[in-house]
Amino acid sequence: MTQSWTLWPAPAKLNLFLHIVGRRADGYHLLQTVFQLLDWGDIVRLRVRTDGQIARVNDVPGVPMEDDLCLRAAHALRERCGGRLGVDVGLDKHIPLGGGLGGGSSDAATVLVALNDLWSAGLSPDQLAGIALELGADVPVFVRGYSAWAEGIGEKLTPIALRERYYVIVDPGVSVATGALFQAPELTRNSPPLTISDYLSGSGTATTNAFTSVVRAGYPPLAAAIDWLGQFGEARLTGTGGCVFVDAESAERADEIARQCPANFTAYRARGVNRSLLLDALEYNRRPT
Repeated sequence: MTQSWTLWPAPAKLNLFLHIVGRRADGYHLLQTVFQLLDWGDIVRLRVRTDGQIARVNDVPGVPMEDDLCLRAAHALRERCGGRLGVDVGLDKHIPLGGGLGGGSSDAATVLVALNDLWSAGLSPDQLAGIALELGADVPVFVRGYSAWAEGIGEKLTPIALRERYYVIVDPGVSVATGALFQAPELTRNSPPLTISDYLSGSGTATTNAFTSVVRAGYPPLAAAIDWLGQFGEARLTGTGGCVFVDAESAERADEIARQCPANFTAYRARGVNRSLLLDALEYNRRPT
């Protein structure tokens, strides 16, 4: 037996900067970044099943069933809470794959947060974040649901209040091999650590994305996207790419820039938010009926 469908947002994110400040003994890179959540992203559709089956109901180009983080998240949650319910998962993809916008991680986080409620699993945000980290370093920030200053491998999060501005995001249509970028010999791995107050005060300390020069050299379409968007402001890479973005200040200015986007790129307008739309959906789902 199945219940009715529920719809849940899975918002994208931007990395407003991304520095590598060292490496752990196990080889993982130590990062500093700011995760800016957006008011735009994917939609996850969930329908609880009483027969215990966990299944995806639609094809997602570029995401084989065995690699689907949504399904992995559902299995991990059920294993942790010991439940017997299942779920049908539908995914409406809007976030470009491999764009550095956190699409897969956000989808998985939405499944964890939503199913914790729909299955009445009763796990705390800390417990959900622990499961999230097992799925990927970017998943916890989406579970927590707040824009954040991040350190470690991206899992040490401090909520941060950012000015909610508009952005134009440009997808040049390239998929960046993240693993290879981390191995690039020219990658800067020793940026001096910053503090949150340094960042918020704009104290003159430069913030960049450590991967920008590497991807510019290896991915000409991405370099072209940075150059085109750079005429409207400081064009920045998010994550390890391949999307780039610029601060547009207003919705009207963002639309004006997006309308000029070359045909070989895709442009999106999004607003930065400090609180995830997923938390709003969770409160709505819990409202008295």
